[in-house]
Order: sequence, then structure tokens, then C-alpha cells
Amino acid sequence: MALQCGIVGLPNVGKSTLFNCLSNAKAQAANFPFCTIEPNVGVITVPDERLVRLAEIDNPKRVIPTTIEIVDIAGLVKGASKGEGLGNKFLGNIRTTHAIIHVLRCFENGNITHVDGSIDPVRDKEVIDTELQLKDLETIENRLAKTQKQAAVGGDRQAKRAVELLLQYKALLEQGKNARELEVEPEDKKIVAELCLLTNKPVLYVCNVDEKSAVTGNEHTEAVKKAIAGEKAEMLIVAAATEADIAELETYEERQMFLEDLGLQESGVARLIKAAYKLLNLETFFTTGADESRAWTYVKGMKAPQTAGVIHTDFERGFIRAEVIKYEDYVTLGSEKACRDVGKLSIEGKEYVVQDGDIMHFLFNV
Repeated sequence: MALQCGIVGLPNVGKSTLFNCLSNAKAQAANFPFCTIEPNVGVITVPDERLVRLAEIDNPKRVIPTTIEIVDIAGLVKGASKGEGLGNKFLGNIRTTHAIIHVLRCFENGNITHVDGSIDPVRDKEVIDTELQLKDLETIENRLAKTQKQAAVGGDRQAKRAVELLLQYKALLEQGKNARELEVEPEDKKIVAELCLLTNKPVLYVCNVDEKSAVTGNEHTEAVKKAIAGEKAEMLIVAAATEADIAELETYEERQMFLEDLGLQESGVARLIKAAYKLLNLETFFTTGADESRAWTYVKGMKAPQTAGVIHTDFERGFIRAEVIKYEDYVTLGSEKACRDVGKLSIEGKEYVVQDGDIMHFLFNV
């Protein structure tokens, strides 16, 4: 599924270092602004302990995890909304992504320059927020003039409602707030989606810290936590340079020992991938057996025929029914046959809303 998270931030905050840890695609990481000029796209494997457990049970010939796409986007500076630096390129690239991973520098290091000369992640956040808000205001004002004419001339009810929403967004953005803070009715979501507002994208703030702050954070991460308290946003603490060191270790056992020495149960990269997956409103269903154990990505809330279509369009087109086993039942009982024998396999039709972790088998006819 071509849903992407874009990694954004000011120059030299650790975006490319983090991206390199996430992906096999090696973005240039250098101590000067704009070392990332073209967006680098990495296809990232999503870690899932459930898939590992299913593979242990079924011992299949192959195991295939699900993936998401992460895009490393050029650093932004003040004035980007007016084309400063690589502003137009940055804003164009971020518009095509579905969610934002906003990296904030929360570490001190005199050897790594900062574009504004000092470390202040809240100020850095506000710089990017302002540029995105200004671009959204431009979008709103351009759309408003056109939509007001449609509402006045044709008496179009949808156009009138669009004008109301546009004015609400305009007022919010002029207060220095992000579009995602506006609560909208379900029936208005189509209008909102057509606006493609940059500040309406879901966001995860990643505080890039030094190694000693990887577990508990520091004064900079506390400041960020306070600054985003009113937003619909999550925050994650990651030591990107440390994650880069972990990535260089050859074996899983070595990496786990490194993490234990730091007091971490799971790497920051693994936590970040899972958070990005959630940010995109994605969930996982499984197919498993002697040939293959596989994780499949679907958008939360999808019904059985649409998730069948994730595997193959013919499955959706000719959907008859789905056989569903809950993950917990499969693990407890140890096989599909055992689940069938005790009535833990359910037959579901076209209206069944797939649940995260469902083990699925689709019947279809085309």
C-alpha cells in the first residue's frame, strides 16, 4: 500500500542519520545544511512479534513481514513558504506524503552546527510549523475566493459548507495553530481531504537525543512535551547516533546486549517504525501455513472484501466469504485444525470489519 511517512526537520537535526538506520537506502549524512536534496525513499520492514510466533508454530518455507515507505525530505529553513532555501521542493515533497515524522534536535554537540546557532527544539518546531501554516493559508485563500463565487452564484450547499470550513481553517491558522486541531464532522472529511493541507497531516515528533538521554530524555525533550500538549500528536525519544552504532552490529544477540546496556528493551528504530505504522492508521492481518507465514497491511476499518483485495484484486472482485481465526486462539491452540475443531474459526461475510491480528483465509470465485 503506497502510504508514506515523510521525515522532516531543520537542517542538521539528524533526519538522514535516522533514515539510514531505518532503511537500507543510504541517504548522505553530512555536517552541513541541505545534504539531502532529493527525497530518499526507503521501504521499511515493520517488526511484528506476532509474525515470528506464527512462523515458530507453522515452520513455513518463507516468512514475509509487511512494510511501509519512509521518505527523507530536504531540510527546511525560515522563509520556505516564500521559496527560501529549498522551500518549494520541501513543501512539494511533503504534500505527497500521508503523515509527518518531525525530527527535533534535543542534544548538545559543538562539532555539529545548527542552522540557528543554538539548541532550542521548541523554536525549531515553531519555524517549521509557521512555514507549513503560511503555505496552508495560501492554499485556503486561493480556494476561498473560488468557492465563495460558487456558493453565491449557484446556491450550492456543498460550496457553502466548504466556505464555512475554509473560514474556520483560516481563523485557526492565523492564530498560529495547525489545521489538525480543528474537529470536523464525518460528512465534511471529503471536503477536507481535497484541500490537502500540510498541517492537517498526522504528526509524530521524534526528539533526537544523545546516548545518555535515550531512556529518560532531558530538559529539551521536556520542553517539547509541554509545547505539543495541546496538539493531536505523539512524541518519541530516539538517540539517532546510538541507533546508527546499533545498526553496525552484525548479530541480533549483539544488538540486544547493546540495548540492555543502555536500559532499553527495544531499539528506537523499532519503536519508530511501529509508531509510523500507527500514524498512518494501518493495521495487520496474517495468512499462515506450511508454505508461508505473511503479514499484510490494511487501513484500519476496512471490511473483509477490501482486505482480500490487498492480496489480489480478484479476491475482492469475487469475494464469497472469509474464514477468520483470532491470533490469540491460533497461538493458544497451535494450528488451524485445532481452532476448527473447537469452533474458534468464524465464517464472515462482506460486512465484517477486519481486526488487527486476524488470521484470514478468503474464498472467492471469478
